[in-house]
Amino acid sequence: MKNLASILGLATLATSVIAAPLTFDFKDPKGVNNAVFKLDAPLEAIQGSANGISGTVTFDPASPATTQGKITVATKTLQVPNPLMKEHLDGAQWMDVAKFPEIVFELKRLSNVTTSGDTTTADVTGALTVKGVTKEVTTKATATYLKDKLSARSNGQMQGDLLVLRTNFTIKRSDYGINPGAPQDKVADTIDLSLSIAGFSKRP
Repeated sequence: MKNLASILGLATLATSVIAAPLTFDFKDPKGVNNAVFKLDAPLEAIQGSANGISGTVTFDPASPATTQGKITVATKTLQVPNPLMKEHLDGAQWMDVAKFPEIVFELKRLSNVTTSGDTTTADVTGALTVKGVTKEVTTKATATYLKDKLSARSNGQMQGDLLVLRTNFTIKRSDYGINPGAPQDKVADTIDLSLSIAGFSKRP
């Protein structure tokens, strides 16, 4: 009886370990993670990217709907092709990098969650803070859980799992006080955002 109890206890412990949520770190050591933005006005199109992405997401492969997390983009890493445009982008009228060093998305809830194979699709609702203004946004997103794939991505330097997040959504420049006086024929009010980032959960 004692042996049976011990076996059951070990089985319960093993099950809890297997089912435990995993925490994924999105500060990419390879520096590949990036966000892309585009403002497509009738007279001019502005396109750029940012690679200063960090944050953590807690994901349970057995229960994706319970996902929690926060993703941060360092505002100073926003890049555009034109040096003068970059100077304007960092300035007070646009992103005011000195005063607002981070863009933050904090997850609130998931809905309409479906999983097929390794990929979970959901409507993701969270609080997006840009230039000190916080607004609730909802976007369709996917999370692809890649068990034991960290070694392949890190050339064998680390062992563990990957979580790849992808989403596309739009925000209004005017909602966040980004160069509010700019004529919309030159600077579109709609900002298209695209995010494709990989987080890692290391194992010893």
